[in-house]
Amino acid sequence: MKQRFSSLDVKVVAHELSEALVSLRLANIYDLNSKILLLKFAKPDKKHQVLIESGFRCHLTDFVRTAAPAPSNFVARLRKSLKTRRLTSVAQIGTDRIIEFQFSDGAYRLYLEFFAGGNIILTDADLKILALLRIVPEGEHQEPQRVGSTYTLENRQNYGGVPPLTKERLREALETAVQKAAADQASGKKIKKKGADELRRGLATTITELPPILVEHVFRLTSFDPATKPDEILSNENQLDALFQCLEKARDILDEVTSSAVAKGYIIAKRRPGAALEEQGETDQQDQAKNLLYEDFQPFLPKQFQDDPECQILTIDGYNKTVDEFFSSLEGQRLESKLNEREAAAKRKLDAARQDQAKRIEGLQSIQTLNLRKAAAIEANIERVQEAMDAVNSLLQQGMDWVDVSKLVEREQKQHNPVAEIIKLPLKLNENTFTLLLGEGEDEEAEEELDFDYETDEESSEDEDEEAKPKPAAKHLEIDINLGLSPWNNARQYYEEKRTAAEKAQKTVLQSSYALKSAEQKIAEDLKKGLKQEKPILQPVRKPMWFEKFTWFISSDGYLVLGGRDAQQNEILYKRYLRKGDVYVHADLQGAACVVIKNNPKTPDAEIPPSTLAQAGTLSVCCSSAWDSKAGMGAWWVNADQVSKTAPAGEYLPVGSFMVWGKRNLLPPTLLMLGFGLMFKISEQSKAKHARHRIYDASEASTTGAPSETAVAESKDASESGSHAGDASEASDSDDDDEDYDEDHREGHARLNPLQSQTANRRQAQKSGDTQTPIEPPAENLANLHLPEEASSSKPSPVDEEKSHEAAEEEEEEEEEEAEEEQDTPDRPSPAVPSSRAETPSTTSQSTKKAPPKRGQKNKAKKMAAKYKDQDEDDRALMESLMGVTAGRQKAEAEAAAKAQREAEAAAIRERRRLQQERAKQQIAAHEEARRAMLADTTTDDAAAASDSLADLSLLDALVGTPMPGDEILEVIPICAPWNALTTTKFKAKLQPGNTKKGKAVKEIVERWRIVTGKKGAVDEAGLDPGKIFPREAELIKGLKVEEAFNCVPVGKVTVMMAGGLGGGGAAVKSSSGSSSGGLGKGGSRGRGAKKKK
Repeated sequence: MKQRFSSLDVKVVAHELSEALVSLRLANIYDLNSKILLLKFAKPDKKHQVLIESGFRCHLTDFVRTAAPAPSNFVARLRKSLKTRRLTSVAQIGTDRIIEFQFSDGAYRLYLEFFAGGNIILTDADLKILALLRIVPEGEHQEPQRVGSTYTLENRQNYGGVPPLTKERLREALETAVQKAAADQASGKKIKKKGADELRRGLATTITELPPILVEHVFRLTSFDPATKPDEILSNENQLDALFQCLEKARDILDEVTSSAVAKGYIIAKRRPGAALEEQGETDQQDQAKNLLYEDFQPFLPKQFQDDPECQILTIDGYNKTVDEFFSSLEGQRLESKLNEREAAAKRKLDAARQDQAKRIEGLQSIQTLNLRKAAAIEANIERVQEAMDAVNSLLQQGMDWVDVSKLVEREQKQHNPVAEIIKLPLKLNENTFTLLLGEGEDEEAEEELDFDYETDEESSEDEDEEAKPKPAAKHLEIDINLGLSPWNNARQYYEEKRTAAEKAQKTVLQSSYALKSAEQKIAEDLKKGLKQEKPILQPVRKPMWFEKFTWFISSDGYLVLGGRDAQQNEILYKRYLRKGDVYVHADLQGAACVVIKNNPKTPDAEIPPSTLAQAGTLSVCCSSAWDSKAGMGAWWVNADQVSKTAPAGEYLPVGSFMVWGKRNLLPPTLLMLGFGLMFKISEQSKAKHARHRIYDASEASTTGAPSETAVAESKDASESGSHAGDASEASDSDDDDEDYDEDHREGHARLNPLQSQTANRRQAQKSGDTQTPIEPPAENLANLHLPEEASSSKPSPVDEEKSHEAAEEEEEEEEEEAEEEQDTPDRPSPAVPSSRAETPSTTSQSTKKAPPKRGQKNKAKKMAAKYKDQDEDDRALMESLMGVTAGRQKAEAEAAAKAQREAEAAAIRERRRLQQERAKQQIAAHEEARRAMLADTTTDDAAAASDSLADLSLLDALVGTPMPGDEILEVIPICAPWNALTTTKFKAKLQPGNTKKGKAVKEIVERWRIVTGKKGAVDEAGLDPGKIFPREAELIKGLKVEEAFNCVPVGKVTVMMAGGLGGGGAAVKSSSGSSSGGLGKGGSRGRGAKKKK
């Protein structure tokens, strides 16, 4: 079985890794054990994992493996040097089994060696070793490798390049092989090589770019005899030409393997011994893999294995996937053997417990039988027992010593005294008992012997020299007789012992079933613990769906709701996913999320249900500072065509901020209540069983429920007519202004985002004048209710102009400060307060009048002029140099020059920012123009856009909260949504504002679910009861990673409310309470995602 990489494997894997990983950044490094590392590379929407086993393999992997709890010193050094660096090159060193990873254009290099013991070496740009996995001492053909030494590449195989394949090179290779064989023969070495091995190994050591298995493959393809000796080929020019053609074909195969970005891989396998042959039609590649033992993997199909009928070939696209499948199968086989050993040990424990219980019961039953037999034997031999008891008691009454009594009994036994023969020695006189050997029935022969016909002392002495004839052993019971009781009382005592043993046996039988069940349960728990430790080793990596990067959930009506986590995601939601028919939801709160409700692209005019709107508003409010203050507030929603990125003249909208035009539809205040739950992804065949309403079903194109534009307009007019009196008065005042409004804007009045400061709103209202009047809610109108003084004056006087100019300058400075404060909070979805400063050069015209001189300065100037009137410039410079004034002047000039340079740089930065804003405005204008065309009613690409959107949204049909019996469950997906949206979710828990970190809270929830899945009777093994847990659900919950699960929770601190079952609510079990920190943002300001500082 193949265990490590060959030179060809290194070449192909390095080529594929270069195509897949170059330009990615190294996210992190983990060590799985002392020799296996896991490198995670990532960039937006693209992630890869590289598994490195020192000396054996390096490939991309699609499985999740359990990392060590703490990094080793070597991994910590790698993290310090390589983490977050960009990978710029992956290549093989010559044709040697070494792969080089270059980071940051060669600033750091990581070398992977796959020969001998293997090694992983980190160097700098000068190849100085910074860290290495193992220190290599100096040896034959091996330079020392340690920290601080230089890693050499010149002595690597074909480091300068692969030489061309020519006949002269081939001839030299064959001559070298002949000379080596002759030298080995002369030295007396035992040659074990066959003819084929001699040629193949001779070529492998001289033409190193061609691996031996490839040479053997081309030999079979071209029908070249591999048993030909090298000296025979040298003597025959035709054979030399044939061999040269074979090697050229091998070079062509080698070039073909690395010609494409992804190479095919072939796994050579053999059927597992004892595996049943599968019928035709049932052959599935995964089922076949269970019955196969993998032997080899190659980037080409070797002819020698193709012709072998015992071998089966598995073809996989991608050589990294091939290697991953091969070694993962080996790990799976090891895992399977471990599990089998654990199961066998558990069975042995269970069998031992059963045998122990059976032995106890059997022992008690045998005690009952024995006591019954003993009592019956005493009753059957009552006279002999009485006679033996009288004989022993009489000896004791005579005062005979216990030892003498034993000797007397022994002597009488030798003389075949029938009374002495039934007594077994030694006597237990210290316990006032002795043992009798009694038959179970009354012995007639024993009665005949009672005539005392036994030998005398003389006869016995004569027969002492004769050999005793062996007599058959009689079957007698050894019965202990109490000398203080009568024979009948002794029998009664054995009857009582039999009764006690019977009662004990009955209790033992009753308790044995409970003991066996508890033993089975304990052994099963131990086995589950062992499986829990082993199973997460090879969990496949779940590829997240496109909407999982946002805060998302599926409403109770089946609509997809997306929320931005930060300003960048708000921008992405607006530019990519806010389409015609969608709804934009937001709240006038700090840190509130921008939420988009996706409508069916085929029915964009269909109304969004109120429940979905309320749930989206709940999500926006919960993501704001209201979660921290525990005060429920209301949100609002508008249609997609009311949201724009176009800012009013002279203003600039930062990233994540938008303009909302027209009337906003207010939503009622909501409860701050979220839910954490699990959704399950089912297969395509199982989707047909779910009869729920599918909003985005590609097969449906009905337009029922789509209101007409007239109805929408009437509803808007009705809602506007029901507004406050303040809004009505302002609307009446602005009737004349609507006629002059630009037609490019949507119907309605332009208004600023409500999160903009009140000062900016007033300035915007004053700046727009008669051209634009924003509609504001009553609370904002009351706050801005004042009479501007500029409207009462017609034309200011010159004095007033100067005062107004100074006031304007002060106002500009205040506006700059406010704009900087607004720009410090980019996560807020409100437009930054734009600066009203005119786009003019810094050298603006100002008053040139000089201030009148202070008192005494005029006379002082006259005196100095009279004193130095005869001094010219040369004399003045000489005096200044003598007095040290020149140095001060030069220093002042240098400071002035530095200040001027700083001002010039600041002006250049401002100009560059202005140009960037101009370019951004142009891009926004182009995007808005394209978006207006998309939102138009008649477009040529509506059908194509709708089909593309449906293809993206059709993934939602495979997500269910409660699987049905018979569903094929593929994956589990954690979700965090408003509590009302999780009504049909099987696994859920309620979250409210609190003081527990979300990671700890989610871990607590998942652990409770895991405990429930382990309880007796909670899992329906048949998978038929929807009220119970299915085995596949329990398996996925056990493999769920808490580190990945809590990322979907958009708030910082929570309180967990869970009932006794799977869902939250009811009698709650609370965690520690406290306040939440959801709603803190970047840049030191309070927004979403940061922690609250106390």
